[in-house]
Amino acid sequence: MSHRPTVGVLALQGDVREHRRILAALGAHTVAVRTADELERIDGLVIPGGESTTMWRLARAFDLLDPLRKKIRAGLPAYGSCAGMIMLADHVEDGVDGQETIGGMDVTVRRNAFGRQLDSFEAALEFPAIGQPALHAVFIRAPWVERVGPDVEVLARVAAGPTAGRIVGVRAGRLLATAFHPELTADTRVHGYFLEIVKEA
Repeated sequence: MSHRPTVGVLALQGDVREHRRILAALGAHTVAVRTADELERIDGLVIPGGESTTMWRLARAFDLLDPLRKKIRAGLPAYGSCAGMIMLADHVEDGVDGQETIGGMDVTVRRNAFGRQLDSFEAALEFPAIGQPALHAVFIRAPWVERVGPDVEVLARVAAGPTAGRIVGVRAGRLLATAFHPELTADTRVHGYFLEIVKEA
């Protein structure tokens, strides 16, 4: 892709502004996505952190869930952070009754795995795909990945503490997901990594 990529940020709920700010700083053109028509004009999609059940219900109410699934299946690059990771997962543990996802990643994600809001934390993560130094990661009511399929690459794990070894970053082809919120820090490397996926698509 030689032109400036257009990256949509799903703008139903969550950290929309923060993602758009970082993507714009990295040279992407960004748009807020709320309709199926807007999906047709983007080169990549970010699904932000927020509340996955609210996001699913709003996507269903806005008639966006099926168009999102169709675009992801057709190869649209997508990055999901926190709730966005849940939305990209094929399977969710501890979801609410009837909770749906966009899917596309052959992973099982546990919702609110690290605990509630009071259990939010920050940690240094090794994320080899983006190099050194370690990534400063912010976890807020975060999920983790309990199972990965054979075509899913594990990008990051919690390094220490009672949750050491838990998977918090994954990639499956053009799909990327993290349990943490890079949009809430000054480190732009995860977004830069996603933009490379978009440009190579």
